[in-house]
Amino acid sequence: MKAKNVLVAQSGGPTAVINNSLRAIVETCKQYPDTFGTIYAGRHGIEGLLKEELIDMSAQSDEEIRLLRTTPAAGSIGTCRYKLKPHQEEDFDRVIEVLKAHNIGYFFYIGGNDSMDTANKVAKIAGERGLDLIGTGVPKTIDNDVGDSEFQLIDHTPGYGSVARYWALNIQNANEENAGSSPADPVLVIQMMGRKIGYIPAAARLADPNREMPLQIFMKESDMTVEELTDAVNDNVAKYGRSIVAISEGFPLGDIGETQDSFGHTQFSASKITVGQKLVNHLNENGIKARGAARQNVPGTDQRHNMIYASVTDLEEAWRVGRKAVMIAKEDGSGYMATILRKPGDLYSVYYDKVPLEKVANSEREFPRNWITENRCDVTDDFIRYAQPLIGEDWVSIPLVNGVQRFARIKPIFAEKKCREYIPQEYKTTKI
Repeated sequence: MKAKNVLVAQSGGPTAVINNSLRAIVETCKQYPDTFGTIYAGRHGIEGLLKEELIDMSAQSDEEIRLLRTTPAAGSIGTCRYKLKPHQEEDFDRVIEVLKAHNIGYFFYIGGNDSMDTANKVAKIAGERGLDLIGTGVPKTIDNDVGDSEFQLIDHTPGYGSVARYWALNIQNANEENAGSSPADPVLVIQMMGRKIGYIPAAARLADPNREMPLQIFMKESDMTVEELTDAVNDNVAKYGRSIVAISEGFPLGDIGETQDSFGHTQFSASKITVGQKLVNHLNENGIKARGAARQNVPGTDQRHNMIYASVTDLEEAWRVGRKAVMIAKEDGSGYMATILRKPGDLYSVYYDKVPLEKVANSEREFPRNWITENRCDVTDDFIRYAQPLIGEDWVSIPLVNGVQRFARIKPIFAEKKCREYIPQEYKTTKI
């Protein structure tokens, strides 16, 4: 059978390790030239497929592909937040048109639960329209919300280990600063990502597994009112003289003037006021039972693209799950997502497998309620045992040139366009 071409794309928020999955897909496909032909990347995810903007990854040098290992975020091939919705028949027609025009037989989509839905839709519509296409999902998300709450579909997603390590180390540093400045700044509020699920704010506890800091964690699942939260903070201040408050950006503090992306997700960093600032305002206006004032740290998107803090464990697993996706496509066919599952036992070890895309498409796990302490201000040791192995025990070695990081430089070599110009359906009715 003649080799068919490959299309890889990614969508949603980036991670520090996403490009190592991309690298694995490109390198592994190149190892099987009789199966996989030219490897293309959709520029800015599914939008690149719709616009026929296909970067030729086969034309990139091996050195630049290797450098994807320590190139964070999505600058290499781009990402998007464009969702294929059932009514967008024009978009589905266009997807098939472009796939056929470029002899695409393999489609790899890197992303979270919404991306797995897109991968599933593309694979299904191709099959319905007689296109021989193998669609495979590759998991990533810092939120760790893909899959089920029993950890049977996936144990954790690539990207989460690195954001967890980011916070473990940054909470340590913040505590050192606050310990010195607490007479003037008794409360330090640190806002962390996590729209609806608490895995990211929970990672603050990894900075202090022995519970020696005056650290409190408030996630959406804490199910507390602002008054209860205020009382808890003041209790901590009374006990320790200060408090480090790790709070999820999704903690319900009332109106923040939110905006939403095309998936319907709240864009907290694009809203009128942050949860962190709203809490600081509330604490300062209603009084802290100590001299001084509450202050805040809101790092924003730095936590999802900072390669300096990346986990070596996360980096390795991102590569291996990308490679597994290629082997699934080669050996098992269409309709699966590559997954990471944990082996039983006290020693951390994982294996790589496959799960049906339809089971993970738009899935959303919950943070286990039994991992939240009774006072709702912390997480239990069970969470620590789950998450601590994911952050690794060493620093990622990042190449430097003239003192700055050397990232991959993917050249803008595009496939020749064979189809008409096209504007994605949702953009035809959206004002710029």
